[in-house]
Amino acid sequence: MFDPTVLFLSLITGGIGFVLLVYGKKQARGPYVVAGLFYLVYPYFVENAVAMLAIGIAVGIALWLAVRAGW
Repeated sequence: MFDPTVLFLSLITGGIGFVLLVYGKKQARGPYVVAGLFYLVYPYFVENAVAMLAIGIAVGIALWLAVRAGW
């Protein structure tokens, strides 16, 4: 039913999403807000720890690329 690893990863991604969302709103930076919202929402739909970790890394890389591109 409840995998402790998935619950812990959900807590971490939720914390990262909250920080990114607050920072993005204060600085008026769109990529941070979008990434923050995505980090907050996607753990509700992913049940596998490996998939959750892979998606989190992919979102982080996408955010890094967007910021590096000047968005």
